[in-house]
Amino acid sequence: MRTLPPNPTLANMVFRVLLCNWLLAAIASGAVAQGQTAPTRIVVLGDSLVAGFQLKASDAFPMQLERALKAKGHAVEIINAGVSGDTTANGLDRLRWAVPERTDAVILELGANDAMRGLDAGRAKANLDKIIATLKADGTEVLLAGMLAPRNLGEEYRRAFDGIYTELAQKHGLILYPFFLDGVALNGDLNLADGIHPNPKGVAEITRRILPKVEELIARVRTRRRMDSKG
Repeated sequence: MRTLPPNPTLANMVFRVLLCNWLLAAIASGAVAQGQTAPTRIVVLGDSLVAGFQLKASDAFPMQLERALKAKGHAVEIINAGVSGDTTANGLDRLRWAVPERTDAVILELGANDAMRGLDAGRAKANLDKIIATLKADGTEVLLAGMLAPRNLGEEYRRAFDGIYTELAQKHGLILYPFFLDGVALNGDLNLADGIHPNPKGVAEITRRILPKVEELIARVRTRRRMDSKG
């Protein structure tokens, strides 16, 4: 039986097809790996308590949180979207530009200024509800950081305001950190001279206490990414 001589043109074509397929597979594999290991982008949406009132940027909550998470091996990018004086209404108004696209999660810390001014608790709840619903619709995970009303505003207002965060967390299935200033409020060593805003040591204490909840938030982001990658 006569054997045909090898066809160099055909061999080259087959080699090129195989090489092209291999490159495409490698690129796709790399893209998946990159998606799995991409830093978790977290926006901290809040008021002066997270903006870093009278603090260096490196001492503000978002930066201290980012350092603490990286020290524990988490690949994260924390964005400071805190604005001093913001109420829940202000946060709702600026939501679309304060939280950029491809944000994985938001730590929502708003309501302190509503309570300090004695603003309607029902309206504050409605504003937070709209913020949360918008974020969830975009596929963004949310950690809700709660606040307590000043005790001098009376029992009725206290009950109406303090229950907001638990109710919203239950409604939307959120991770809840009940009181953002837990362990720091009314502690002179951990606050600025105004007795309201945390100093760098106070921010460090907040970061230490809330860290497990933020790690839970990151775990939710990773779970969502795995589900999305499976189609």
